[in-house]
Amino acid sequence: MRVGDAARQVGTSARMLRYAEQLGLVAPARTAGGYRDYGERDLAAAAFALELQARHRVTPAALAFGLRALEDPEVAGSLRRLAQLRRGPDPATALDFETAKARRLLRLAS
Repeated sequence: MRVGDAARQVGTSARMLRYAEQLGLVAPARTAGGYRDYGERDLAAAAFALELQARHRVTPAALAFGLRALEDPEVAGSLRRLAQLRRGPDPATALDFETAKARRLLRLAS
C-alpha cells in the first residue's frame, strides 16, 4: 500500500508517515520504482505510534528517543545517571517498569 492510502487508513497525513519513517518508527519496504510499500505490520506500527503519542502526550521524536533508550544500553545508562543527578526517585525502577511495559506492547503488536 502506498503512503497516501496508508495514511488514510491509520488516520494521519502522508507527511507524518514519512516523518515517522525518518525517525525509525515505521520501516516500509520499497517497490522497484522506489515507492513506499506499507504492509500490515507497518500500518500496525504507525497506528500504535499515533496511539502512544495521544495517550502519553508525546511527540513522534520523543517516541523515537524512547525506542533508542530501550535498544541502546549506553543511552539507558545515561538516562539513569541523569535521574540520579536530579535526586528523584530510583530511576532504575521506573525505567525497568517502562521498558517491560514497552516490550509487552511490542509483543502484542507483533
